[in-house]
Amino acid sequence: MKTSDFNYYLPKELIAQVPLEKRDTSKLMVLDKETGKIEHKVFTDILDYLEKGDTLVLNNTKVIPARIYASRENKEENIEVLLLKDLGKNKWQVLAKPGKKLQIGTLLNFSNIMKAKVIEILEDGQRIIEFNYEGIFIEKLEEIGSMPLPPYITEKLEDKNRYQTVYSKELGSAAAPTAGLHFTDELIEKIKEKGINIVFVTLHVGLGTFRPVKVEDVLKHKMHSEYYEISEETAKAINETKKRGNKIICVGTTSCRTLEAAIDEKGKVKAQKNDTEIFIYPGYKFKVVDKLITNFHLPESTLIMLVSALAGKDNVMNAYEEAVNKKYRFFSFGDAMYIK
Repeated sequence: MKTSDFNYYLPKELIAQVPLEKRDTSKLMVLDKETGKIEHKVFTDILDYLEKGDTLVLNNTKVIPARIYASRENKEENIEVLLLKDLGKNKWQVLAKPGKKLQIGTLLNFSNIMKAKVIEILEDGQRIIEFNYEGIFIEKLEEIGSMPLPPYITEKLEDKNRYQTVYSKELGSAAAPTAGLHFTDELIEKIKEKGINIVFVTLHVGLGTFRPVKVEDVLKHKMHSEYYEISEETAKAINETKKRGNKIICVGTTSCRTLEAAIDEKGKVKAQKNDTEIFIYPGYKFKVVDKLITNFHLPESTLIMLVSALAGKDNVMNAYEEAVNKKYRFFSFGDAMYIK
C-alpha cells in the first residue's frame, strides 16, 4: 500500500479559510460505504440518517491557545513555540520554530509572564520544556497565546470560539476535532429528542493530525501518540448499544480512534485513561464504529487512510473527486461527509 494511492487533486481555492456564519449550514456529502452511492445534503439533514437507539460519540476536548512566542534571555527575537502535550509537573512537549535556537539548557522568556527551560531534545526535533510561572497556567496562556490554526489557514480568525465545538469542555488539544464544528446546541437537542443517545469521549488532538505521511510505504509510518479518556458511563452506553444491535456513529476521526483503541480482550469498550498510537488504514477491521461523520482531509494523510479503511479506498477517492467537482469546502472549516 503506497502513500501516493491516497493523493488527489485539490484546487487551493477550495481550502476553507473561514468558518461559515452558521455552523450547521455546511454541505453534507452522504457516502454509502457498501454501494459507493453519493447524496448531496446540508448538515442539518444528518438528523434523517440517525435512528432511535443509536449512539452518537462526540470528542469534548477543548483547544488551548497553544501558540506562544518566546525570546532567549537578553535577545530580541520571536521564537514560535507550539504546545503539543502536557507531560505534567509544568513540563510540555513542544514544537519550536526555529528549533535550532533551542538547545538543552536554553532559557526562554514568554512576554515577561512565564519563563521556561529546554530540558530535552527528542529524536524528531521536538523539545521538552519546563515552565516557571506564578498563578494558574491556563490563565497565563489565555493572556499570551493564540489559537493554533493549521498551516493551510492563512486568514485571521475573528472569533476564537469558532475553532471550538459548542460542547468543548476538557482543555488540552493543539487542534480542534473539526467534524464537531458543524454541530449547534439546537441540532444536538433535536438529535436527543429523536431518541439518539449522545456520549462523550476525550482525546487531546496533537499536531500529528496535520502531518503528511512522509514514507511511500504506508506500513512504515510511525503514528503520533495522543492522550484519551473514556468514562464508565460512556463505555457502558456504547457496549449496550452494540449488544442490542443499534449503531455507533462517531463524530470525527478522533472519536473513532479513541473507541477502536479502547477494546478489551472480550471485544468490549473499556473505561480508561491512556495514550494511543493506533493507525487505521485499509484492511483494518472495525470493532466498534459503524458510521462516521467527518470532514474532508488532506491528501496522503493518516485521516484519509482511516476514512478509506471504513468506506473503501475507491469509494472515498471517487467521493473526493466529486467533492472537488461540486466545489465542496475542504479541511478544518470545510464541509462534512457522513459515511453510512
